Amino acid sequence: MDYQSHFQSAIEALHAEKRYRVFADLERIAGRFPTALWRHDGKAREITVWCSNDYLGMGQHPDVIAAMTAAVTAMGSGAGGTRNISGTNHPLVELERELADLHGKEAALVFTSGFVSNEASISTIAKLLPDCLILSDELNHASMIEGVRKSGAKKQIFRHNDVAHLEELLKAADPARPKLIVFESVYSMDGDVAPIEKIVELAEYYNAMTYIDEVHAVGMYGPRGGGISERDGIAERIDVIEGTLAKAFGVLGGYITGTRALIDSIRSYAPGFIFTTALPPALAAAATASIRHLKTSQSERDAQQRQAARAKAVFSDAKLPVMPSDTHIVPLLVGDADLCKKASDHLLQRHGIYIQPINYPTVPRGTERLRITPTPLHGDGLIETLKDALVETWQTVGIRFSTEQPQHAERSSAVTSLVVSQAGG
Repeated sequence: MDYQSHFQSAIEALHAEKRYRVFADLERIAGRFPTALWRHDGKAREITVWCSNDYLGMGQHPDVIAAMTAAVTAMGSGAGGTRNISGTNHPLVELERELADLHGKEAALVFTSGFVSNEASISTIAKLLPDCLILSDELNHASMIEGVRKSGAKKQIFRHNDVAHLEELLKAADPARPKLIVFESVYSMDGDVAPIEKIVELAEYYNAMTYIDEVHAVGMYGPRGGGISERDGIAERIDVIEGTLAKAFGVLGGYITGTRALIDSIRSYAPGFIFTTALPPALAAAATASIRHLKTSQSERDAQQRQAARAKAVFSDAKLPVMPSDTHIVPLLVGDADLCKKASDHLLQRHGIYIQPINYPTVPRGTERLRITPTPLHGDGLIETLKDALVETWQTVGIRFSTEQPQHAERSSAVTSLVVSQAGG
């Protein structure tokens, strides 16, 4: 058996479909975000990053860096073990208390990533509920899909944000059967928002649990950064709120919040939590500092929303095909995998602007795009520079300009089962 030939064939297939992913070797510069060094062909060049999930620039905030530095100096680099075997460090305990308070829940549990928190929590909850039925939005993130799959529970997919379809499925289910509705607040590729209150109302009426993924909303929305559910005053009616520490909070890790009994059950039964080394104290301390800052500071959120709105307006005025988005996500439709990659390469090499191409299976074929994420640190001048670079790139590469808002393509549940998010979620 020539094992390597099979791996090589798999890679060649990605190249043939124009969706082979190339990682840019970047070196973020603290204090100068969104500027970074791009290392390529033995050289280093300063570029501007326009696709970071460090949505508020908290990864370079002085309070966050100071907390991390103090913790690593006092306690060293690693946690030293799993949570059960010496790894439950005090900064991690403080972080979980801070997260529970953020979402108004009794308890919280921190994981090493947002992917692991979804996979481990959804699968464990469904396994602990006898004959559980999972109802999952068709555009849920790959980590949620994996959690549903690993649970072994029966699942039903409801059309994206379609509460009428969700109610049909709930109505047809046995009233006595345990039911878990899993969905997101902000869907990161299109930037649309779930009808959270309507979903919660259905869950309450049909006696179902709710599990919401707020990874692209925590820190970003609500008076204290608790996400869309806090902004809409609905957080207390949601059973499980899941989030990340790696996006708006600028650090690393994932978490869930809920009742003390539910959190303790996942802590006690989830293999993805039990058998993983704990988050290092320096990361936990940094995340806590970030959360505490954003609980009281609105300036970062206001500035980010302003810059996102400005970018959408400037790009639309330039006839660039801005896809409809209700949030801070600014997607530009390209509609072809090869052109999307060429546009990304041209922007980086010609203009020193980094925007990763988003191709299938992250998004459906025909909706390939550049996903732009303006932050408070992307000033008006940078937006104008990006607009000019995009117009030149569209002309050079041969991408269609548009005077109309493009429509979202339909995505079937069969395709959705393959969907994964942009690198890192």
